[in-house]
Amino acid sequence: MILCFYLFRFSKVDLDLGNYERFLNIKLTRDNNITTGKIYQSVINRERKGDYLGKTVQVVPHITDAIQEWIERVAVIPVDGKEGPADVCVIELGGTIGDIESMPFIEALGQFSYRVGVGNFCLIHVSLVPVLNVVGEPKTKPTQHSVRGLRGLGLTPNILACRSTMALDENIKAKLSQFCHVPVENIITVHDVPNIWHIPLLLKDQKAHEAILKVLNLLSVAQEPVLKEWSSRAERCDKLQEPVNIAMVGKYTGHCDSYLSIIKALLHASVACSKKLVVDWVPACDLENVTDKENPEAYKAAWKKLKGADGILVPGGFGDRGVQGKILAAKYARENRVPYLGICLGMQTAVIEYARSILGLQDANSTEFDPKTRNPCVIFMPEGSKTHMGGTMRLGSRRTYFHALECVSAKLYGNQRHIDERHRHRYEVNPDMVAHLESAGLSFPGKDETGRRMEIVELPNHPYYVGVQFHPEFKSRPGKPSPLFLGISLPITKWALELDFFFHCRFCCLNLLLNSSATCYPNPYLRSFFVPLHIQNVKDYPIHLQKKSFILNLVTWTFLITNSKWN
Repeated sequence: MILCFYLFRFSKVDLDLGNYERFLNIKLTRDNNITTGKIYQSVINRERKGDYLGKTVQVVPHITDAIQEWIERVAVIPVDGKEGPADVCVIELGGTIGDIESMPFIEALGQFSYRVGVGNFCLIHVSLVPVLNVVGEPKTKPTQHSVRGLRGLGLTPNILACRSTMALDENIKAKLSQFCHVPVENIITVHDVPNIWHIPLLLKDQKAHEAILKVLNLLSVAQEPVLKEWSSRAERCDKLQEPVNIAMVGKYTGHCDSYLSIIKALLHASVACSKKLVVDWVPACDLENVTDKENPEAYKAAWKKLKGADGILVPGGFGDRGVQGKILAAKYARENRVPYLGICLGMQTAVIEYARSILGLQDANSTEFDPKTRNPCVIFMPEGSKTHMGGTMRLGSRRTYFHALECVSAKLYGNQRHIDERHRHRYEVNPDMVAHLESAGLSFPGKDETGRRMEIVELPNHPYYVGVQFHPEFKSRPGKPSPLFLGISLPITKWALELDFFFHCRFCCLNLLLNSSATCYPNPYLRSFFVPLHIQNVKDYPIHLQKKSFILNLVTWTFLITNSKWN
């Protein structure tokens, strides 16, 4: 079944768009997200062009018609990579019943449901059924009132998805059915589960898919959902014991949803590496010397988390608050050989730190934080607008070309010549500073098509020190983790980090985790770990046999090393 996804939002796109992409392994575009501003802007533009012939522009019919036209235009475009028009269009209308912001959208959907008719429109109402701790009994009144309000606005729900902390018993469902006029079999409980990957399994067990297909008259053509792989992944996540501690050094650590895409990407990678993800939230400001004077306890706690982490991740952000703390985190990771991944601003702070510490440019900075700096390592992109901030960032999927295939990031991406990743930034590494930085030992193996915009920075001879201008977390999926997040989620022992042999072994192992055979191995002894000597071409040896050879040889060598003079 081919799907089209569509979200209604009253401001910028929120977290739900990423959830749809991750759960269904699909790719959505800006057209799949509609906002109040987009609709009003399109109506104003049409009025300015004279499309309404001087008529008074009103919410009904002009705004509601514009909403329906947008739905019908995008609904025929599939998002799962298959050819032909979509069979089903999934629309999410956010907000709460009664909000003034959602009124035009609710009216538009009411008109739309009447126009397309029964059998072509299925309304699922998501409602809260709270459980009072005092009595432990689910309360249905909030759902009853929300359904009554929804029906008063012209929409009648076909299915109720009841969000609760516990599963609802049959008596509660019967009560909701009686007061909300929804069949009992169409009342679905969405209660708390150990991890979010259990939700599709929970819905399948309650036959939610059959209820939807029945309303849309699609039971005769639909197939049973195949969730075997999804089920095993959810169970494996529950059983993980060995932790991997990642220090998240950010500006918005007080609200973890600010970094939800990064957290999900880390989770995908850690589960693939059979590790239990533990995120240590480190406020960037608390690492700075000012905090040591004002709040010594917070300062010590922040540095304790940073020093105890298996890897350090510095995400993006805007403004100068906490930047010095991010620079200190990058410096600690570089000097102590701790795996480091810098994303967007995290890459820029790594470059600034290197210029200050290695090149001796103490005033090196970004023009975002110090417009008058004499050594601008990061500058405003020439094509950007400094007067209009809205919609002027470098956004969307852009291509990055690898100029050195022996680099860490290229190996993680399977030795591809180029990759496509999503971007969201206004500032970039100053191309005039690149030669000075490279002469001091920093490497820029990934660049854009012009060769002047730096996309990837690495520190050679470091276990894992990578910064990227793009956002790899946006394309990470549960079944296909982002390669760069795999790099930081697979810790190895400290003594192994010091051996070049095991340094290369780390990334060849990651290649196998991605189920892609390494085309070459940087060390002839390492090659024998994976492929028998009589095999001339690595590609001729199956991946599963490479994995088996690696495990057997690694166990042998680990025993020999731990019982030798190196121990």
